[in-house]
This record gives sequence, structure tokens and C-alpha cells, in this order.
Amino acid sequence: MNKQQYKILLTGGGTGGSVTPLLAIAEALRARSEAGEYNFLWIGTREGIEKGMVEKEGIIFRAISAGKLRRYFSWQNFIDSFFVIAGFFQSFAIILKWKPNLILSAGSFVATPVIFAGWFCRVPIIIHQLDVRPGLSNKLATPFAKVVTVTFEKSLAAYGKKAALTGNPIRPRLLGLYNEHRAKIKSDDESLPVVLVLGGGTGAQFINELVAKSLNQLTGFCELIHLTGKNKSIGQTASANYQSYEFLNLEELAWAYAAADIVISRAGIGTLTELACLGKPTIIVPIPESHQEENAQIFHEARAAIVLKQNELTQELFVKFIGKILSDQPLIQELSENIGQLINKEANKQICEIVDKLLKN
Repeated sequence: MNKQQYKILLTGGGTGGSVTPLLAIAEALRARSEAGEYNFLWIGTREGIEKGMVEKEGIIFRAISAGKLRRYFSWQNFIDSFFVIAGFFQSFAIILKWKPNLILSAGSFVATPVIFAGWFCRVPIIIHQLDVRPGLSNKLATPFAKVVTVTFEKSLAAYGKKAALTGNPIRPRLLGLYNEHRAKIKSDDESLPVVLVLGGGTGAQFINELVAKSLNQLTGFCELIHLTGKNKSIGQTASANYQSYEFLNLEELAWAYAAADIVISRAGIGTLTELACLGKPTIIVPIPESHQEENAQIFHEARAAIVLKQNELTQELFVKFIGKILSDQPLIQELSENIGQLINKEANKQICEIVDKLLKN
């Protein structure tokens, strides 16, 4: 007797934030099932970084037209509305042809027409809310969803009876690779501490420039591993204590996490979830006047990270904070313990159970 096979359509993109949790769910579903039980197809943008990320995981990728949805008045809303309409019909055609059993979205503007088309075709939909603040795409899509999984308890009220508190999923292979690299790294009392700087998948110009200005001072007392983002190298690689990369694959990222004593990051929940699961002491510099400030506040209130405001952060303060944290082992230990307790480590299991319930019941 042939085992039932399920087709799951994943959608998101533009940046890596809405991509990594869906890849984590796909990996977790594959790990708990027989080969071929779950089949995946991804609908994303034409220009975003998701195509390369998705295809490396052996998932079929299809691109559609996508228009950005804005909460404020802009003449671009008029133009982008045509892209949303085009994206709806393109998604509709893909769904009719592929016939998915379920649609999974973690937000982003490209997901909106896919969700509308999926509902029209009567495909069950699960939405994942990464950030504390509900995104516009998810708010528009919620009426069409069966379940909305959320990372934080504070998000439950926004989604009512459809909401399920799960935490944010993390890629199982990342944890495995991290543990392998940690086992290989030998302590050396004479070596400098390592600081990992993450500019995000598309790069953070402010953080990159801050590192460039502070490089000579920082490399005097620590080693820097700097993820700059594509085409955003700071152009300074002469120091023996500085390594920069535009992009890191999963194994390389696991190595960087394993090597780091502290991490400097934006407040994207995908990255913060990984740092929490790994217990990495973290300095967060959220994007000003954005949803990231609310994400960072959760970590600040739990004493799970040091949060620095971009508009108050100078080169001198940046160097000072890094030096202070590296020289304070009790603080490093406290940050590691607190951030490790902040995120639900059972998110993969809980979301997979929700997926199975919708598919198999």
C-alpha cells in the first residue's frame, strides 16, 4: 500500500526573515517522516535572496510579480496594486496546476496574492507571525487562515481564536552543525575573544560603517567575523584579526556561531531565535522606528541581550560596550542563560503537529 504524499506550498521572500522559519519547518517535517511523504514548492519574488536559499534545500522555486503593501499613502501603492493583481493570477495558475494540500506563509508582501489565490482554491492555510508586531501582510491574510502560529505571547491578542503560541522554528541541521563545530574548537588562553557581527541577509549599512570606523580599535582586543550582506563589503581586510563575508551558507554560519563569544545583530526574529537556541550573548541594534524595536524590547525586558539604540550609538560607545562585555564574564554568563530561556525550543515540533493535524485529520 502506497503511503499518502502531501504537497505543501511555501511562500515568502524579499529578505531572509520570512524564509528561514519556513525552511526550518520543511526540514523538520522531512526529518520526522519517510522519504517523499512531504513535497514542497516555493513561491517567491524575482529579485529577492530567497531563490538561492530555497533551491539549495532541494525545493522547487517559482517567481511571481509582487507589489509592496504600505500602511501610508504613496503613489507607488497605485502601481504596486497591479503587481499584486498579477501575482494573484500567477499564483492561481501555479496552485491549480500543482494542487497543494496546504499553504504555509511567514509573512512578506509576496505572500499576500498567494494566500488570496490559495483561499479561492480552498487550500488550507497556516500563517506564522515572527515579530511581536503583526505585519500588514499577515493582518490581511489572517481571515483566510486556519491557524496563525506566533513567536511571542504578546502577539496572541492580535489573532484571536486562530492564534497558537509556538515560538519560532529553527533549522535542525544548524543545531547539529553548531555542536560539531563547538566540539572541534579548542580553548586557547592566549587567543583573543571572537565577536560575530551580523548585518542581516541584505546587509545593515549603519552597522557596516560602524565596524569600518572602529576596526583598528576593535581588532586590538578581539577578532571580528563580519557578515556584511551581498555587495556590501567595507573594503578593509588587511587586519589579521578581521574576516568579512558577504554571505554564509548553513555550515559556515554554524561555524561562525560556534566561534563567537558574543554576537552583534539587528533584531530580526529569525536570527534572534537562532542566537537564543544557541545561548549566544548578544548585542542588539534594532532598525530605528520599526517592528525590530518591539522585538528588541522583549529581549531587553528579560535581560537576555544588550540593546543599543542606533541614533545614540557612536563609534566610541560601540567600542566601549564591546570591550566592557568581553571583560565581564559574569555578564556574558547571565546573557547566555537568559537568552537561552527566552525562546521556546519546541517550536519545530509544535508547528509540525499543527501541520499534520490539518493534513491528516
